[in-house]
Amino acid sequence: MRVQNDADQARLKVQQFGPIRDADITFGDLTVFVGPQATGKSIFLQLYKLLLDKAYIHQRLLQSNLGWQNRLDNFFILYFGDGMEKLYREGETRIVFNGKPINLKSYAETRGGKKSQADERLFYIPAQRVLVLQGGRTRPFTDYNTGDPFVLREFSDRVHQLVQSELAHTKQLFPQPKRLREEFRKQLDQSIFAGYALRMEEHRLQRSIVLTAIENGQVLPYLVWSAGQREFIPLLLGLYWLIPAGRITRRESVPWVVIEEPEMGLHPKAILTVMALILELVSRGYRVCLTTHSAQVLDLVWALQIFQRYAGEPKDVLRLLELRGSGNQQLASKALQIDINVYYFKRDGKVKDISGLDPASLSEEEGTWGGLLEFASRANDVVAAVVNRFERHHASLKQ
Repeated sequence: MRVQNDADQARLKVQQFGPIRDADITFGDLTVFVGPQATGKSIFLQLYKLLLDKAYIHQRLLQSNLGWQNRLDNFFILYFGDGMEKLYREGETRIVFNGKPINLKSYAETRGGKKSQADERLFYIPAQRVLVLQGGRTRPFTDYNTGDPFVLREFSDRVHQLVQSELAHTKQLFPQPKRLREEFRKQLDQSIFAGYALRMEEHRLQRSIVLTAIENGQVLPYLVWSAGQREFIPLLLGLYWLIPAGRITRRESVPWVVIEEPEMGLHPKAILTVMALILELVSRGYRVCLTTHSAQVLDLVWALQIFQRYAGEPKDVLRLLELRGSGNQQLASKALQIDINVYYFKRDGKVKDISGLDPASLSEEEGTWGGLLEFASRANDVVAAVVNRFERHHASLKQ
């Protein structure tokens, strides 16, 4: 694995913050969070964005005439969303970022004077991304309620600006020869789009996104898309923003990317392609954080770690991802060098490092990959017991 320089280190310790009792996270090139719902994975990552992007977040909220009177509870409603005003517990919450204690109350304070334009450092693709398209139309920041999470509103606005401005003269969004390599496009067509193109349609001066059959031109409006298509298309547009057309390999001002539950609604073939695209982001220099409930995602992470330990070669990575062609060599080579960390958010509020992903580990959390393999293991045990009982019974009848 790659050894990070001190300048690369990113470590966040959080205690008594919302459902999180104790978390100590060191971020790698690829960091994966697993665990049941409502254990604090999203809250932790949104907090990390706040620590990186405070000035940018303040700027965006104030530009939309959203004020909070320097009150932390009001600010938390605007940033984390309705019902999140009590995440911070006076006298109990402790946050340490790269060794420096953080006074979270100061993050609700705005200072007077002329403000310079702040840059965003972390691009966040939230789990609620299906809300980004309303009937196939993109939604700007101001289209949401005050208490909707900032990361949803900001991602939605970024997609809106991409479609309405950067792609304004593009009638076909997928397949797009200037976006993503041909092999990625082929895999996505086979696993998600199934012979349909993603196109812009204008009706009564409103632009909306539709699926159109490449063979006969049949139009599928948003309401008849599959669940997987509704989940994936906003993610695809987020990837378009992160991987610009032309010779620019990445958005230089944004070193960090969060993608929540990239597998949502997708067939295993499609999940494999999405994970290949995530490794493409890493190969371009982004540091990526994922949350997942998919054992397949950790299967791939585990395989990459084995390749790193046992002198795997780029061809092994390409075989794993079902990729071909010389254009994917950089992705495969980088995948053998990246630092990968995996953390399990437990029901008791504690977070455990399970980066080893050793199926033989004495730690149940690591051995079952944060519970993702738990049912498969139990099913194997129960099935084996039933088969053994059946065979013993029939053996006794023959005696």
